[in-house]
Order: sequence, then C-alpha cells, then structure tokens
Amino acid sequence: MSLLDWRSPEHFDHTGDQPCVICTKPTPLRSERGKPVHKVCAEEWIDAHTTKEADR
Repeated sequence: MSLLDWRSPEHFDHTGDQPCVICTKPTPLRSERGKPVHKVCAEEWIDAHTTKEADR
C-alpha cells in the first residue's frame, strides 16, 4: 500500500472543508494539485491505478 507523507502544512486548507473528489465526504485536506481529498482515499486510488512490476 502506498503511504503519502502529508505532514506539510500545504496539505491542510484552513478555509474550510470541501467534498473529497473520491468519496465526496468533507475534508480539509488537499492534494499536491490543490484538490480536496482524504489521505486514505488518495493512497487507495494510487494503489488501484498503479501498475505493479508483478502485474506486467
């Protein structure tokens, strides 16, 4: 499983929650591109959409 390091303050939006682009539940977290997304949702999406060496 992918583990993202979101300890950086850029990943927290103090202006308020917005719906996660994956699960639609509110979150103050933002991706590196500024999209509202929970860290767990982002990690699960990465795992589901990444080709693994064994899968080739």
